[in-house]
Amino acid sequence: MNKRMKKRWNNAITDVPGIKVGHATNKEALTGCTVILCKDGAVGGVDQRGGAPGTRETDSMQPMHLVQTAHAIALAGGSAFGLEAATGVVRYLEERGIGFDTLVAKVPIVPAAILFDLGIGDPSVRPDAAMGYAACQAADDGVVAEGNVGAGTGATVGKIMGIQQATKAGLGTASVDLGGGLVVGAIAAVNAFGDVIDPQTGQIIAGARSLDGTGFADTLAVMRSLVSKTILEFAGTRDTIIGVVATNARLNKEETNKVAQMAHDGLARAVRPAHTMFDGDTLFALATGSIEADVNTVGAYAAEVVAEAIVRAIKTAEGVAGLPAWRDLE
Repeated sequence: MNKRMKKRWNNAITDVPGIKVGHATNKEALTGCTVILCKDGAVGGVDQRGGAPGTRETDSMQPMHLVQTAHAIALAGGSAFGLEAATGVVRYLEERGIGFDTLVAKVPIVPAAILFDLGIGDPSVRPDAAMGYAACQAADDGVVAEGNVGAGTGATVGKIMGIQQATKAGLGTASVDLGGGLVVGAIAAVNAFGDVIDPQTGQIIAGARSLDGTGFADTLAVMRSLVSKTILEFAGTRDTIIGVVATNARLNKEETNKVAQMAHDGLARAVRPAHTMFDGDTLFALATGSIEADVNTVGAYAAEVVAEAIVRAIKTAEGVAGLPAWRDLE
């Protein structure tokens, strides 16, 4: 009972039994990585909806593929360079005899996704294998640091008028106890092209800031004014929300992929617009498999905790490199 109370208090993806989280952060270069560990393995799924993804091992998470479980998920900054962080996670797990048994070696299954943070901080410094390994070493099942940490260190939102008018974002997490021991949690690094909306109020809480300094420009309104122009000229491809939803429900691979799909509803509630050609929006799902539960309920609440994690990524972020955060603007 005390353990469950502690888990509820964390309000984090680590409230899901079997899930640990670790960060590696470079505050000078403004980049980092986050590892979600499930050493005992978890049934994995993924849903990738943005038009500019950077991913690794996502095919193995799809139905009709041999591998059923993942042992970790790596989230990183650094654009495509940051996928190297997953190599350090693989090494960490291999050293501990964790992986898919091929009879000649155990191969850790570590899907990964990256976001573009090269436009802030030092673009020559990116998450690498050493950083991925360090994130594993730091992982535990307790309170998860949020804001300018791990994969969210260099995250920003609202890039339609360029990075100079963006708002600093970060990494957030949330969870819900559905009773009977069933838990659903999420973690997200928020680096969206669009604005972040608080679903509770419908108000923009982070995004493209107006040129006159009076508030937010409203990305949808700006897009309408540019309807005859190519937005790429103004925005570039510097965006993406990447994250993981996890549950201790007993789900098969098809159901876990359905949870990942439904989790994107939460992303769409909290980000406007979502899933653009500039975003690489990718959500993984993990099911550790001890509680009987209906996949529809799990998926519905996956969307809820994803939306909450995105809002928390905004409200825990700190302004850096001349970019203000929510706490500077409220």
